[in-house]
Amino acid sequence: MAHSYDIGLAAKMARASYDGRNHASIATALRKELDQDDVQALFLKGDILLIPGSNSVADYLKFNLRVLNIGGKKYRLNDEDTEQGASGTIWHQGFLRHAQVIFAWLERERLLPKYIIGHSLGAAATQILVRTYGVPGIGFAAPRPRRSQGPIKHSHLCLCINRDDDNVCNLPGSFHHMGKVHRARARTSVFGPDHSMPHYQRVIDEQQTGGHLGKRWPES
Repeated sequence: MAHSYDIGLAAKMARASYDGRNHASIATALRKELDQDDVQALFLKGDILLIPGSNSVADYLKFNLRVLNIGGKKYRLNDEDTEQGASGTIWHQGFLRHAQVIFAWLERERLLPKYIIGHSLGAAATQILVRTYGVPGIGFAAPRPRRSQGPIKHSHLCLCINRDDDNVCNLPGSFHHMGKVHRARARTSVFGPDHSMPHYQRVIDEQQTGGHLGKRWPES
């Protein structure tokens, strides 16, 4: 039976991940922390893997964002560079390298996640690592990491929650999401894409109150 997690709590933790150990809810739950080659990740009690990304569209669209500048090499968000993962799936090269840094860290620390939560670029890594570990995961404001479309092994365990006014979720243009994609329409929108986690928390509450989104993932 797959581990189930409260979606609202997952959104709260994704927001808190940007403060890391300085956030009270993270500090009390933190077991291990990664900050290597400009890739960050947090491993919490309950074997929860938490992956921050970019909390701003402007930062994301700079293309040389810290999490895509891995080991001194920049990976641009275009529609050309791909690489085959260990599973044989063809992934966007920058997103795959980001996920590989996290995977190598987990292996070194002998950590095995039971649940994965990520936002933005962290949501791209979440999709890849759900495929790797076969555990459930939620990606908020998730870009597209897969070259092909259609179901693959463990894709039923992955949920991407994307606002329909967030253009990051449509990038890169010729790639695809993994798993189920819940496209959320907010009651109101500010100027430009609402990419940050506070905007996502608000729309998740609206969607759940309106009965459009369940309380937990995976659904019972």
